[in-house]
Amino acid sequence: MSLRLLYLIFVRLCGWLVLLGRSSSSKDAELLVLRHEVAVLSRANPRPRLDWADRAVLAALIRLLPGRLRAHRLVTPGTVLRWHRRLVTRRWTYPHRTGRPPVSAEIAALIERLATENDGWGYQRIQGELLKLGHRVGASTIRRILKALKIPPAPERRTDTTWRKFLHAQAATMLAVDFFHVDCAVTLQRLYCLFVIEAGSRYVRILGVTANPDGPWTTQQIRNFLMDLGDRAADFRYLVRDRAGQFTEAFDAVLADAGIKAVKIPPRSRQLRPPRPDHPPVDLSQERIRRRPVVGGLLNEYQRAA
Repeated sequence: MSLRLLYLIFVRLCGWLVLLGRSSSSKDAELLVLRHEVAVLSRANPRPRLDWADRAVLAALIRLLPGRLRAHRLVTPGTVLRWHRRLVTRRWTYPHRTGRPPVSAEIAALIERLATENDGWGYQRIQGELLKLGHRVGASTIRRILKALKIPPAPERRTDTTWRKFLHAQAATMLAVDFFHVDCAVTLQRLYCLFVIEAGSRYVRILGVTANPDGPWTTQQIRNFLMDLGDRAADFRYLVRDRAGQFTEAFDAVLADAGIKAVKIPPRSRQLRPPRPDHPPVDLSQERIRRRPVVGGLLNEYQRAA
């Protein structure tokens, strides 16, 4: 018992020494905090509730107390920080948040139309068609809109477009021409091979091999090819080619004399942009979008209605 009494006397003396070292303003602040805490506790029913005035007084006085006393008050520093974060949240509110703009009802309707009229078009293909019309919509947004409309992805949509239908519609009258190259292992020379494929039968004809595939040589090879076809040349209406320099105007003229039209594929594009991305965006609320079937109705193209 005597040891406990000595310990309590020692603790009390240390407390008095600490009080002697504190400034009068710190002591006054502690007295004010204690008085305000007593006032708050006196109206507790069943627990104390702090209004905005209590929060303001306690937040202003608690910063004047020593650090070891702040943690033992009715309002702790963590509570004050929570009040401050709440005030900041209420103060810095942005009614117009930045981010991806919402998709209008007109664009959503156009996305639905493109998906239903083209069973084989995926999200990126629809994205590219919209970009050609001047509207930039993300593939994830297109997926979200189609999912909300309960339209499945391209592989799961019902489609009757088969290889047999493609051949029946157009392929029997089409040819395609291109080059491929091989490197000789002995002479280390690169040779270029000109070939033609009949789309209907997928029969490939090798027209010639050369190390210098210039325009005159290519024109002579297509002339020889038409002579080999003979009367069968009348069965073909189109020849699809790229825009390589070997395919000159003389090359197309030889085909035209045989009644075959040379069709050039579009130039290489970047990021789904069309070859001529100079048109302004289509105003879907004022203009109508017209569908134009191509390749015998196998594919569709979309543009402004005249």
